[in-house]
Amino acid sequence: MMTRRMLGLGAAALVVAGCASDAPVAPVQADPALSPRVTPGWQAWVAGFRTRALARGITAQTFDLAFRGAGFVPGVVERDRNQTEFRRTLEDYLAIVAPEDKIAFGTRAFADEAPRMAPIAARYGVPSEVLAAIWGVESYFGTRRGTIPVISATSTLAFDGRRGRFFEAQLLAALRLIQAGDARPDQMVGSWAGAMGHTQMIPETYLANAVDFDGDGQRNIWEDDPVDALASTANFLDRAGWQAGQPWMREVILPAGFAAPSGRTGTRALGAWSAQGVRAATGSLPASGSAALVVPQTGGPAFLLWPNFDRFLRYNPALNYGLGVGYLANRLAGQGPLVGRFPPDANGLTQDDRKALQTGLTRAGFDAGPADGVIGRKTEAAIDAFQRARGLPVTGTPSRDLLQRLS
Repeated sequence: MMTRRMLGLGAAALVVAGCASDAPVAPVQADPALSPRVTPGWQAWVAGFRTRALARGITAQTFDLAFRGAGFVPGVVERDRNQTEFRRTLEDYLAIVAPEDKIAFGTRAFADEAPRMAPIAARYGVPSEVLAAIWGVESYFGTRRGTIPVISATSTLAFDGRRGRFFEAQLLAALRLIQAGDARPDQMVGSWAGAMGHTQMIPETYLANAVDFDGDGQRNIWEDDPVDALASTANFLDRAGWQAGQPWMREVILPAGFAAPSGRTGTRALGAWSAQGVRAATGSLPASGSAALVVPQTGGPAFLLWPNFDRFLRYNPALNYGLGVGYLANRLAGQGPLVGRFPPDANGLTQDDRKALQTGLTRAGFDAGPADGVIGRKTEAAIDAFQRARGLPVTGTPSRDLLQRLS
């Protein structure tokens, strides 16, 4: 099975889960900011939480076992303040979560798992490609399930306080599933937000929706075999109101001068959209039903969204996240890339321009990271270094002038 072969790459293949973008086999260096450490403030908060947890049915034995070796993780707070799906344009987000190399990798993983996903789809009514897309966005098809201890991550965020009540509830749920014997504390590693397993379920979602699909007596979303995780996600979407046999998202082309209102709440009959000149980017639209029209990035591609799209947002409320899952699901189902083009960015550069700039920087000896067209800290640092070395004003900002110098 492909998943087990991929996971046989060992610990070097795993990085912090959640919207990964690089090739899954690339080794990474441990980030000291993601290592738990006991701090006085966190320790005092845990002491107070212990009283609350024991009052809610957690035994002292479970609590002490779970917190053995736990600590405050500063990198978790940083990631909470810088979530990619909220901070990036849709163009950048799709380049991160669904680049062509990842689609090729995921197509192979999906084909390998398809026979075992078919019974899950049949039971819950959620298409296999949708489950595979969530699997891909959340953990790069199982290769990036996360390395941060869940107890440390959730206690850090509960102590931090920005969403303290939410993360204290997740921490309490994590203790409950340990107490119930669903998992050992050492098994419970995941993303910065305490999301776990192949499809990155948070503890409360696990308690409410995880299923033992393979019949081995455990709801095991942590093991190499993804079946329970995929079935648990299907159960979640089904309970959230997934409509079997209905679409989720289609790219559309708008007529010149189109000025009708758009947005997720503006659902209209497909006939009404068609009457205004809205047409499918490829193929044809269904003859009946209703959908909402969104244009997430001014001047960029447009999409019709059906009610099933909102089920993606129950998993993560960011519009970019839902569009990323919907797009990847469409690609895994055999559809092609987006037809619509994104406009140049604020610096006048297209994605191809930005890729060329990154390639030029690296070629000149200034490592800009992968040439993905996404300008992040590494690319900005490379621009800084290039400008400083050439005696130019140091801005760290990409520009057409810089691109020409690197061509």
